[in-house]
Amino acid sequence: MLAPTPSGGPPARFLDRVLALWLAGIALRVTILAVPPVIPLIRSEFGMSETQVGILTGLPPVLFALSAVLASLLIARLGALTTVVAGILVTAAGSALRGLAPDVALLYAATIVTGFGVAIMQPSLPPLVRAWLPDRIGFGTAVYTNGLLVGEIIPVALTITVLLPLLAGSWRWSFVVWAVPVALIGGVIAAIAPKNVVYGGKTSTGRWWPDWRDPLIWRLGFILGAANAMYFSANAFLPDYLHYVGRPDLVSAALTALNLGQLPGSFLLLAVAGRLERRVWPYVASGVVSLLGIGGIMLGGVWIVASAAVLGFAAAFTLILALALPPLLSPSDDVHRVTAAMFTISYSTAVLTPVISGLAWDLTGIAQAAFVPLALCAVMLIALAPSVAFERRG
Repeated sequence: MLAPTPSGGPPARFLDRVLALWLAGIALRVTILAVPPVIPLIRSEFGMSETQVGILTGLPPVLFALSAVLASLLIARLGALTTVVAGILVTAAGSALRGLAPDVALLYAATIVTGFGVAIMQPSLPPLVRAWLPDRIGFGTAVYTNGLLVGEIIPVALTITVLLPLLAGSWRWSFVVWAVPVALIGGVIAAIAPKNVVYGGKTSTGRWWPDWRDPLIWRLGFILGAANAMYFSANAFLPDYLHYVGRPDLVSAALTALNLGQLPGSFLLLAVAGRLERRVWPYVASGVVSLLGIGGIMLGGVWIVASAAVLGFAAAFTLILALALPPLLSPSDDVHRVTAAMFTISYSTAVLTPVISGLAWDLTGIAQAAFVPLALCAVMLIALAPSVAFERRG
């Protein structure tokens, strides 16, 4: 007879839950990161300006911030599992529709559909972690975040080198092709996910509007926002910064290091998340390491690529620890509300920080000034972590 796992139930059931979480993580990012590799082709076909390209790439994080509370409503009414599967299918449909867009306006509209699907998926995963792996929340969070990071890397690595040559260079068909595995993931999760777990369904209270007066959600939102802001802003400014300092040859290496640097942090937390999830020092240490990475980038020279990898590692480390906090600290019926508020605050921070970074560069004429807001995010992380009470409420 098979021995039960720490979360209860036989190992096969445990593995089904882990697989469902990991696949959901992949579905969170595949269609979003399928865009950057084909932007030159889209811009050429539609004659887009750089501003229009910026709008195209900026729409998803705006949707992540604006739609998180709506996701809370859907979770309260339909359940976290139904919401995450619906979000996956909407995401796949939006991605395929982008390939049919005849003009920029409809490309934007399809991108909004895609971003909305992801936006309602994200707040659904912490409640599922709490429901499916109540004794291993840190591990469960690391599992789906590892999937998220893999989902970021796959389309960036394969679209130009493998997919476009097979599709005669068609960016339209590339969006359709990437939609297929996402839709299949939705079907797989619906088939293997446990259906009889109480908190994976509708909440007993039906509450969905976050308590914005609760200081905890603001602390959690800004902690997660610090990680997201550092990651998104570094991706946005590294290319131009490296051109400015006369090292355009390092653009590819630095961006690769920043993104691949996330994976070691993810794999490390798969092993040790349970030991760190209720401690302050990992957040403080991650903030300090982030400062070192940002400082190395600002110093320039041979340290830029290694420093980008360090920053990617620290940002991913913080991301995973922060995403585990709502299911760790909140009553089961409040996880979706706290998560929705946290995403609203964090993605608003991530959208505003690059704007502030750009203004800092423009106003001072100093390229390194663009990274000062990132350093302030790291300081904010160090300052906020000790203020969080790491005991579950209710």
